[in-house]
Amino acid sequence: MTKATRRKLITTAVGWVVALVIFFPIAWMLLTSFKTEIGAVSTPPSLFFSPTLENYRDVAFGRADYLKCAWNSVYVSFGSTILALLIAVPSAYAMAFFPTRRTKDLMLWMLSTKFMPAVGVLVPIYLIFRDTKLLDVATGLLVVYTLVNLPIVVWMLYSFFKEVPPEILEAGRMDGAHAREELLYLLMPLALPGIASTALLAIILSWNEAFWSLNLTASKAAPLTYYIASFSSPEGLFWAKLSAASTLAIAPILVFGWMSQRQLVRGLTFGAVK
Repeated sequence: MTKATRRKLITTAVGWVVALVIFFPIAWMLLTSFKTEIGAVSTPPSLFFSPTLENYRDVAFGRADYLKCAWNSVYVSFGSTILALLIAVPSAYAMAFFPTRRTKDLMLWMLSTKFMPAVGVLVPIYLIFRDTKLLDVATGLLVVYTLVNLPIVVWMLYSFFKEVPPEILEAGRMDGAHAREELLYLLMPLALPGIASTALLAIILSWNEAFWSLNLTASKAAPLTYYIASFSSPEGLFWAKLSAASTLAIAPILVFGWMSQRQLVRGLTFGAVK
């Protein structure tokens, strides 16, 4: 066995081990969702059991409205991503191709907002939402998600735009292209893989955001993260129902991510090879 073959086998084995470790919690949650409540907390846990769909029936048609929460998640996640892109694309374009002495400081300041714990600004945002009648309103949650993801979206688009050769934009200017035409017809088509991967990441981050949904919504605008938390009651945790609720909550974004994995990988490797 050659050294290169041995290295390839070791790398493959390590990759499978890491993948199994990452996938194990999801697989365990899926198995638990088909157990009874007694079977879910049995010790030692059982791998062989009679599956039941009772938990899915209870969580989908019981005390929580799954379809309503799923629609709220779709509206908030996709809406906040579109709004973030509308703000971030021209911002990243200006910073990438028309930088000033303060551009790097501004970028670092934007990123520094992600260092602060969200609970540190919960009280002022809650009071603002209360006074503006945005509590338990999906549009208010959409605005918060937009602001939360905006620094990451701007940073990613900035890095993708910097990979585009500036000579292409200069050629467009020589042909009479204005800033709007330059952005829409030259830069965005060239950076489309990067924009797509940024949008996918923003959708996933918004879909999984739990802190703000638990504190700013109640029932009308509750997304799927609130839907999962609703199965934790003062009587205790119902592990089987909680697993079924979690499975139903992550299933749409898992399918969406699997269908979009090629675009995501293509975008993340955009500009890696010149």
